[in-house]
Amino acid sequence: MSEENVVMPRVVHGKVKWFDPAKGFGFIVAEEGGSDILLHANVLRNYGQSSVADGTGISVMVQNTQRGVQAVEVLKIEPPAGVSFPLGEEHGLATPEEIAARPMEPARVKWFDKGKGFGFANVFGRPEDVFIHIEVLRLSGFADLAAGEAVCLRIIEGKRGRMAVQVVSWEAAAREAHQ
Repeated sequence: MSEENVVMPRVVHGKVKWFDPAKGFGFIVAEEGGSDILLHANVLRNYGQSSVADGTGISVMVQNTQRGVQAVEVLKIEPPAGVSFPLGEEHGLATPEEIAARPMEPARVKWFDKGKGFGFANVFGRPEDVFIHIEVLRLSGFADLAAGEAVCLRIIEGKRGRMAVQVVSWEAAAREAHQ
């Protein structure tokens, strides 16, 4: 390939059209339009997530290949814009800014059942479980969690104990802490 045909990787912002962890890939629709962008599971795993929810905002580094445009690096995953996070019946709703003001607590997923719509995680150094609802997971940009997965949680005290109000991938939380 001659040098004038080589296109350098570029940053693209868009939304996840769909992602299927079982198939190992999905597609992104760029804000600027054009053809769909392939998002491979390995690229997503390098960012620290095993899944991503449909409609989630995403910034990726892309490269043109013989098979089309492909994401080669995930730069940022953002929850859907303009939504409020549920804080439980007694707490009402919170804006993303109010959630971001809460401390992140490192945790490991104990189990999560997408069919049941919830699961639990253990915060390092604490004995009690933290409840994770599927809606909080989706609003955080995830489609599913795997047992043993390392994450960071923003947590509130609910009527029945501690519950997550945001889930952040371990790698994304580490990047955020160093910025």
